[in-house]
Amino acid sequence: MTGSDNVYKDFLLFFLMVRLEKFLGYEVFLIVGFILAVLSLGKLMGVYDLSSDWFWFLAGCGLIVEGMISLIKQKKFDRKYKIIERQ
Repeated sequence: MTGSDNVYKDFLLFFLMVRLEKFLGYEVFLIVGFILAVLSLGKLMGVYDLSSDWFWFLAGCGLIVEGMISLIKQKKFDRKYKIIERQ
């Protein structure tokens, strides 16, 4: 790999993260959690019968959103506060 390829990949990653940051936020994570809680409560009360696969699907979506939020926040922190490592 050449240096220009790395710069291009870094730029694409940064661009993707900036775009996702505008779309993703803690609000999305709260919405997924709320949906998960309401559907679980409805199933427990016998209002409807859902497969447990839907529960795990929503839990997985929530984890993806949480991971993306953490990644974006960490990248912002790393850019703001350059950490110098001893060699």
